[in-house]
Amino acid sequence: MKTSRLRRALAGALDPDLRPRPGLSPLNRAIIWLILISLLLVVLETEPALHDAYFTLLYRLELLILTVFAVEYVARLWVCVENPRFPSRMAYARRPMALLDLFVIITMAVSLVGFEGAILRLLRLARLLRVAKLGRFAEAFRTIGEAVGARRYELGVSLAIAVALLIVSASALYLLEGGLQPDAFGSIPRAMWWAVATLTTVGYGDVVPITPMGRVFATLTAITGVGLIAMPAGILASAFSDALQRRREQDSKEDGNGV
Repeated sequence: MKTSRLRRALAGALDPDLRPRPGLSPLNRAIIWLILISLLLVVLETEPALHDAYFTLLYRLELLILTVFAVEYVARLWVCVENPRFPSRMAYARRPMALLDLFVIITMAVSLVGFEGAILRLLRLARLLRVAKLGRFAEAFRTIGEAVGARRYELGVSLAIAVALLIVSASALYLLEGGLQPDAFGSIPRAMWWAVATLTTVGYGDVVPITPMGRVFATLTAITGVGLIAMPAGILASAFSDALQRRREQDSKEDGNGV
């Protein structure tokens, strides 16, 4: 009985869906701060001067954070059966967020063992994925996920159009400029760098067409890029607005039922 009460209490502190009051528990707020601090440590230790000067301190802090994350993972695995959505612990362990928690713990543990060169840099980069752990606590992330899921077909069409325009633009500049600027436009893959910079309206200016026809086509590509960016932006804005409206209506119904 005491174990069951403890598990229910801990479940209410860890799982926002089981919390009797709206909002995050103090425990979850502390976990959020720990995630942010751990991200700051990952960023700081990539600076060689800081890494060399405070290696022992950074190592101990990383080890402490790893221990807390591991305890959190085990605790969530223990209390997950209190949530009706998870009939078993294995069902919870297969969830993307639980798999992400486990992956973050593994990358942190392996990076502390000690690797050199590219492997160490890759592990450090992988540890930045712990920022995704914030998605468990942020309602905005859920709303964005709902919005993207609701408009996945339209976004897929936009992506297909973008890829087609990228290939057409790179191919055209390869034909128009490839003979005069082989380093920049000597192949379609090389020309894709220019096409990406132009279609996204970034315009670095490091690679530019020099022929009249190349410049004309570059102008058309830049104008097309404005519409290319606006299309998925408009789709996402509309989907996000619809998702927020549905969330407000759901909250209103829950408040009405509560009354």
